[in-house]
Amino acid sequence: MSTAVFGGGCFWCTEAVFAMLKGVTSVEPGYAGGAGAHPTYERVAEGNTGHAEVIRVTYDPSIISYEDLLTVFFGSHDPTTPNRQGADVGEQYRSVILYMTEEEKAIAERVAKEIQESLTDGTSVVTQIEKLDTFYSAEGYHKDYYANNASAPYCQIVIEPKIEKVRKRFAELVKQDA
Repeated sequence: MSTAVFGGGCFWCTEAVFAMLKGVTSVEPGYAGGAGAHPTYERVAEGNTGHAEVIRVTYDPSIISYEDLLTVFFGSHDPTTPNRQGADVGEQYRSVILYMTEEEKAIAERVAKEIQESLTDGTSVVTQIEKLDTFYSAEGYHKDYYANNASAPYCQIVIEPKIEKVRKRFAELVKQDA
């Protein structure tokens, strides 16, 4: 098994998207990329710690590649808006790839460059590509948020459209029962 860490806005959204991919065995919401040990949701939400809401994806690389994960990552959020995804605003919602190996860094830089070259609207990819220092698990009530709260308004209005977009755009990577 391998792991990858991404931040693409609210971790409730990214967790739900990545959990439905073939080869993904677990997705854990958490915090990374900031200062200070043991961040909490409340402190990160204040926007003063520098941490981003992220997910740690455990996956089988014989079923889904790191590059495929990156493709879904870039295709499931807006990598051209700094410190914002939809109504979620702040540094904690930034687009970030946290690599663990030089190979992951090279793949992430190549894919980000390809995305940038494909843009025709004058925007730029602002996704940060940084070495992972420490991943901090989020509080338990964030785990499986969408699965446990699918009828909540936020889930219906914000998360469900992202899931549907990924189901359509990346159908070959989505689990049959997702």
